[in-house]
Amino acid sequence: MKVSDILRVKGGTLFTMQPDEPLAKAAEIMSDKDIGSLVVMSQGELVGMLTFREMIVCLVKNGGSLGQTPISSAMDDHPLTCTMDTELDEVRRMMLERHARYMPVLDQSTLMGVISLYDVAKAVVDSQNFENQMLKAYIRDWPDSDGDKDEAVAKPS
Repeated sequence: MKVSDILRVKGGTLFTMQPDEPLAKAAEIMSDKDIGSLVVMSQGELVGMLTFREMIVCLVKNGGSLGQTPISSAMDDHPLTCTMDTELDEVRRMMLERHARYMPVLDQSTLMGVISLYDVAKAVVDSQNFENQMLKAYIRDWPDSDGDKDEAVAKPS
């Protein structure tokens, strides 16, 4: 399974912000849209990712206030990225190694979407459920053969 399979099911709604916008506005958008990350873009290029993790670190550092702190001071300016052709197993490995919950998907420098660890886990579970259904259907449809049962029993010598 590839990243393109996840994005096809998930859809393409993206929320982006500029690095010079205030963190307070980012927090408001993330809360209103019930999302855990924002892609930070500048002049059409990915320049970072902002997640609740970075927001909390900034809150603690600033005594509980976001104020006019710019997104650029809190964002991850070297986020993990993948392509539409990246295999799901590779994405899982990368996300687990870096403790990343969100990963932008790029086609060269064009942002195609963002996948989350939830999206990856859901795709794995859905794939396993489909495989289990196929195996159960295969076993249920196993051909009956009277001769096979007798031959399988060991005869004493």
